[in-house]
Amino acid sequence: MADIIQLLPDHVANQIAAGEVVQRPASVVKELLENSIDAGGHTIKLIIKDAGKTLIQVIDNGKGMSATDARLSFERHATSKIRSAEDLFSLNTKGFRGEALASIAAIAHVELKTKQEHDELGTIIEIEGSDIKKQEVTVTPTGTSLCVKNLFFNIPARRNFLKSNNVELRHIIDEFHRVALAHPDIEFSMYHNGSESFNLPKSNYRQRVVNIFGNKTNEKLVPVEEETEVLKISGFVGKPEFAKRTKSEQFFFVNNRFIKSAYLNHAISSAFEGLIKDGSHPSYFLNLTVDPKSIDINIHPTKTEIKFDDEHTLYAILRSAVKHSLGQFNIAPVLDFDRDRNLDTPYDFENKNASSPTVEVDRSFNPFQDEMSYRKSNRGNVSYKREPATQWESLYVGLESKGTKSSQNFTELQFESEPEHKSLFNDGNQLETTQTTYQLHNKYIISTIKSGMMILDQHRAHQRILYEGFLKHLTVKEAVSQQLLFPLSLDFSSTEMDILQNLKEDLEHTGFVFSSFSKKQIEITGVPINVPESEVSIILEQLISDVEQEVPDSNFSATDLLAKSMSKSLAIKTGQRLSRQEQEHMVNSLFGCKEPTVSPTNKVTFITMSVDDFDKKFI
Repeated sequence: MADIIQLLPDHVANQIAAGEVVQRPASVVKELLENSIDAGGHTIKLIIKDAGKTLIQVIDNGKGMSATDARLSFERHATSKIRSAEDLFSLNTKGFRGEALASIAAIAHVELKTKQEHDELGTIIEIEGSDIKKQEVTVTPTGTSLCVKNLFFNIPARRNFLKSNNVELRHIIDEFHRVALAHPDIEFSMYHNGSESFNLPKSNYRQRVVNIFGNKTNEKLVPVEEETEVLKISGFVGKPEFAKRTKSEQFFFVNNRFIKSAYLNHAISSAFEGLIKDGSHPSYFLNLTVDPKSIDINIHPTKTEIKFDDEHTLYAILRSAVKHSLGQFNIAPVLDFDRDRNLDTPYDFENKNASSPTVEVDRSFNPFQDEMSYRKSNRGNVSYKREPATQWESLYVGLESKGTKSSQNFTELQFESEPEHKSLFNDGNQLETTQTTYQLHNKYIISTIKSGMMILDQHRAHQRILYEGFLKHLTVKEAVSQQLLFPLSLDFSSTEMDILQNLKEDLEHTGFVFSSFSKKQIEITGVPINVPESEVSIILEQLISDVEQEVPDSNFSATDLLAKSMSKSLAIKTGQRLSRQEQEHMVNSLFGCKEPTVSPTNKVTFITMSVDDFDKKFI
């Protein structure tokens, strides 16, 4: 029988590896930025065009490469980071597999320019789909510049699976944030389509967080510092009152490498237990330093998952460190049973001398005298005059005549009563309408129908009512706004501002009025009818969360998502008591909708039970 196993050609193997390493333009950004950091660059510039589909360029001032190293860097499993298998357990660099550049060059047009400090001329290499087109000497500054053009040009199916430019740009910004936060000692800048998106100078860790997420972030941060034999923790957590509906501000870094860990995230959530409400997520920017031999990085193609030797110990230390910081800075409530607040000295009395109380007695006071005056020491000079006892008869003068007059007119006595208000819609002869709706546990509305009974979920029903109303305003583009007495200013990160900028037109069609829209702050002067001012920030945060999770591509889905998000935020919640008129209005409004049977998230809004169903229960 003929042999059927054969070795794959290099260009096919590189394309298969690219399927694991390069999933989207953001994957290329991550690999190139990490290579620049490993090269010792102090200034790194990222240039993006068309969300990375047309161009991704990373320029650094690192140590560069020789002509031989530049050529070998595009070979599979060519790396300068490891020499033996034991080196895998003491890694302190970002990349070590030697797959990134080979995978990227297999699916894009790549141009590399690099020069070492002691060389006069550098090297330029051009590669198209693993084929080397040119390798020459060139004039270039010290460091490395790598351009990736036309990503997935030879794999059209992979290119068609890419999302819209806004979505892909959001993923690129996320990767840029992760790398920039891990290295505050490096200067980063990012340009998209010719405009500057970020300019992050060299700074400390707190300033780097503020530069990325806005100036308002500074007041939200609580420092966390802990050092043990196993683990060193440094960084910040957000105050509980600033908890967000999204997980966009949750960052774990292990030895300056961004990781995702649901287990460690649970440790943070348990430390905030009781301080934040359900559905909210705390913000944290934590650096964990451990022994490289105690972790295994080589378990995931993107190296974002790490296996720890002793996760339980890390969990306990991390949880206690966060709880200690929240208590130390008086963020979490602390009970001290040994302290008596009654013994605390007020600040106003701190420098005052104690004075002994004095009692003054007026020994000449006689209650049987006709007239007298006495003085109280604590009220000043106040005179009190007592009427003589002989004048008590004057109190009853005319009493007999008044009593006689009132007894004669007793038959004409009238009692004051409440004024009668007749109903505007009901007939005056109709006594009382029969109640047809009832509220059960402030959650369900029970209404009688001809065949039996209908049970309606008030939260889901109100979502459907609001959803179709908002969808109508967005489609017709005619909405009514209510002006705010004072403009409302809200701060967001640059990523969140990009999301709101894309939805600005749709938000205006629902009734929002924006007076200004800067890079990190918006000012609102008008909101939709029946939207309280206190709910505006909650609505926008919920909207940002929904956009990040569902990632809409088309304009229709963005419009639909906006209507869903606003209806979910503004719908009445379980536990809210409704009057009989409100119950009846909700039932009538629900059955005036086009799809009354399901909520915007395709959940049942009501169920019915016939009389036969009740009869079967009593058999």
